[in-house]
Amino acid sequence: MPDHVFSPRPGLDVTVREAGSGTPVLLLHGGAGPASVDTLFTHLAAGHRAIAPVHPGFEDTTRPDDLDTVAGLARLYLDLLADIGVTGVTVVGVSFGGWVAAELALADSGKRVARLVLIDSIGPRIAGHTVRMPSGPPPGAHTGALRRGPSPAAMAALTTYTGPDMQDHTLLDRIRTLRIPALLIWGENDPVISPDFGRAYAEAFPDSRFALIPGGGHLPMREAPEQTFAALDTFLTERG
Repeated sequence: MPDHVFSPRPGLDVTVREAGSGTPVLLLHGGAGPASVDTLFTHLAAGHRAIAPVHPGFEDTTRPDDLDTVAGLARLYLDLLADIGVTGVTVVGVSFGGWVAAELALADSGKRVARLVLIDSIGPRIAGHTVRMPSGPPPGAHTGALRRGPSPAAMAALTTYTGPDMQDHTLLDRIRTLRIPALLIWGENDPVISPDFGRAYAEAFPDSRFALIPGGGHLPMREAPEQTFAALDTFLTERG
């Protein structure tokens, strides 16, 4: 399917990429932008209906001034799911997108979300852990390779949504009420937020599992795709 634009109100247009067929999967990118989840999108679209919006403020898109919180972005994507008319959705969020995914699941009064997958996700405040924003390309990357860190414009949008410390002091407690299955996938070499953070985050969910990806960094689907996709596919198949 070609890209289309979701326009819930004047002045707010969301570019949405879709491909594949089957059970719906909403894929939410992180601060590195939509291109950072290209391989994941392609993998998901091979067996599912993959739906991947571009966060307003990324990729030269417009972010209205009143769209300035993670919760607001989550409500926008719930409206998108309602507009598309899908239920039984698996929400997959990477890094910052994982924070949005968690808030979306918590706000899902219409019960559209069936499962949650968080990949190296930021969001909750967990004592002893901070978010360390990366800079420059991955070690050994060739010239022109995808950067790990956001562009200046994307960084501005990101910090508007998250606030300067990129943590929510209430999220960990609120996530304890979430009654859907969750998978947390983490790269063992994540330089942004450690696997210990991921394990503590996973423990807060009533129904979750944690998958550590050997050789993976903050974007394990790019750095260790086979292991990442195996963990993801096992969860989706078992929970289907």
